[in-house]
Amino acid sequence: MASTTKPTACLVLADGTVFYGMGFGATGTTTAELCFNTAMTGYQEIMTDPSYAGQIVTFTFPHIGNTGVTPEDDETANPFAAGMVVKQDPTLPSSWRSVERLEPWLEARGRIGIGGVDTRRLTRAIRQQGSPHVALSHDPEGNFDIEKLVADARAFAGLEGLDLAKDVTCAQSYRWDEMRWAWPDGFPRQTEAKFKVVAVDFGAKRNILRCLASAGCDVTVLPATATAEEVMSHNPDGVFLSNGPGDPAATGTYAVPMIKDILAQDIPVFGICLGHQMLALALGAKTIKMNHGHHGANHPVKDNDTGKVEITSMNHGFTVDTQSLPDGVRETHVSLFDGSNCGIAVDGKPVFSVQYHPEASPGPMDSYYLFERFAAAMAERAGVSA
Repeated sequence: MASTTKPTACLVLADGTVFYGMGFGATGTTTAELCFNTAMTGYQEIMTDPSYAGQIVTFTFPHIGNTGVTPEDDETANPFAAGMVVKQDPTLPSSWRSVERLEPWLEARGRIGIGGVDTRRLTRAIRQQGSPHVALSHDPEGNFDIEKLVADARAFAGLEGLDLAKDVTCAQSYRWDEMRWAWPDGFPRQTEAKFKVVAVDFGAKRNILRCLASAGCDVTVLPATATAEEVMSHNPDGVFLSNGPGDPAATGTYAVPMIKDILAQDIPVFGICLGHQMLALALGAKTIKMNHGHHGANHPVKDNDTGKVEITSMNHGFTVDTQSLPDGVRETHVSLFDGSNCGIAVDGKPVFSVQYHPEASPGPMDSYYLFERFAAAMAERAGVSA
């Protein structure tokens, strides 16, 4: 017998396609770009990752909400993803770490969810047609003006040409000394730092900062709009360029000049995700919008220097154009899914970056060596042991 339950949420694509389901979390309507994420765990980290600003996330794994939420897993204070789409309605949490269910957590933070959607069909559409612009609406009464929602989706400006780093960056500088989680005491504090690092916050995740602290760094975080003079006023041993959302070319209008000036100082530089793209732009390369991007925790990446394959976590809709890399900049890592660029390094200088997220540890520790490499570069420059 067909269900008589009236849908309380709908996802409307700009081409007029409508997916109905059951809403949870906040009520109302939001517009964004739609992407899909293939990770089997980490929905809370995904929702609070600033790199998802301006996006609604379709989760291909059906069991979302089954571990609840805990403040320890927040990558930032609040979610930046605009909403979530799932196959099954969130289940009751079954985890000793859970302190709250997913639904009220989303509601308190103004984020909309929709369950009961055919996420396989939706994912196929994204893969074939590219990431669509959508409107997501949740109304407990099930009243939807589909014509208006289609118009709202079509009116969404998209991410190309959009600088979102200014929206997600910190308002002022701060120090960070919390290290990676360790049993049984949680997050220890860094009390014996060897290196001073300035992290430029284009949308930094907490776990990246924890990895830097665990690698022996005394971390000072500066806003995305920081100038080279402001960065160098802290007399850093190295500079870190963080992840973040939006079009790298748009953020690059103010970030690229700063990075170029930093590169002239001949100090170690390490970039991740948007920071990787910012570094590439500063070195003279170009970035391009991908059809549907890379979002997941199962992406194989080959290290061209060693031949080793890492299982990585990714979240990006833009990529560095390998063909545009200038002389003296080499491709260090490549995606084994589609051959897209996943890392660069400057010949003869301690300057490197990767497109993926080494702090997310799906391998689980395949990529932590990058933080150690950064620390080793700072140690070599300072003439001390790492």
